[in-house]
Amino acid sequence: MNAPDRKKTAGGKDDGPWLSIVIPVYNEEANLPELLQRCLAVGDNLGRRYEIVLVDDGSRDASEQIIRAAVKDHDDKIAGVFLNRNYGQHAAVMAGLAHASGAVIVTLDADLQNPPEEIPRLLVPIEDGCDVVGSVRMDRKDSLFRRLSSRIINKAVQRATGVMMTDYGCMLRAYSRQIVNAMLQCREHSTFIPVLANSFANRTAEIEVSHAERSNDESKYDIWKLINLQFDLLTSMTTFPLRLLSILGGGLALLGFMFSLLLFVMRFAYGAEWAAEGVFTVFAILFIFIGLQLLAIGVVGEYIGRIYNDVRDRPSYFIREVIGTGASRATDKMLDSKTTGVMAD
Repeated sequence: MNAPDRKKTAGGKDDGPWLSIVIPVYNEEANLPELLQRCLAVGDNLGRRYEIVLVDDGSRDASEQIIRAAVKDHDDKIAGVFLNRNYGQHAAVMAGLAHASGAVIVTLDADLQNPPEEIPRLLVPIEDGCDVVGSVRMDRKDSLFRRLSSRIINKAVQRATGVMMTDYGCMLRAYSRQIVNAMLQCREHSTFIPVLANSFANRTAEIEVSHAERSNDESKYDIWKLINLQFDLLTSMTTFPLRLLSILGGGLALLGFMFSLLLFVMRFAYGAEWAAEGVFTVFAILFIFIGLQLLAIGVVGEYIGRIYNDVRDRPSYFIREVIGTGASRATDKMLDSKTTGVMAD
């Protein structure tokens, strides 16, 4: 193995690792030992200095203890960031990005469905000048429902953003430092990191990666979390639903006006008995319109709720503790950020 490239700045200080691997962790005690072993092997084989940033997102199992033991054994390579409760995957990733100090940052799930051994392949396009490198899961082992919903969402994102990436749901992605810095300056609370990164990227690329079955546990995303994720995705990337509601509302108003004219003409043509017999039809159509109105109000409410959260400008997460490589530097940087917070021990 080549010696790690430790460069010094003009002031004689270490300028940090070249690669940061950011991994959100939530109740992953069954996967963490193997994950750490494989990530360390990948990093050591790179021949360049690296760090692994593990963000514990309020785990209720032994994940925190495993992370602490790993940091103790590899203090120069592994950092642990502990949130005070569960905030969700994307908030945990943002906490990890705020801590990471590498020139290149790779995000990775802790469930081992995306093999860490694929990381070196993502770094090649980055070194060729790409800002963001996504991955496409080949031969996916997820359920049919997950695959179909992912395909629909990917098509919607492509149309809304104009960036023709294939698999936005895969967390295995690589980012250049300038893209991560741009994302950390954003203040929105409901965000979808791959879409946010692509909004700043000049050059993007994708590579095909293998996909393994979930062996030791079940997915952390139940149906409600998936629905919430889709709302975050939809409202963070476009206002098209609001425009669509305006168009749909205008069309329904026109149809309603034309239908009222039809009822008026038929009433005089066939008498009051015909009009009385059409009462239930009118009620049925009325209920349809009321349902559509409530749906439209709900979509508008989603946007207003997110505006409310952003106006309050509360931190998206709170750091309970940071241990391991670069801990003091990361804590100072997080204290300067308005989108996060640090809690004293």
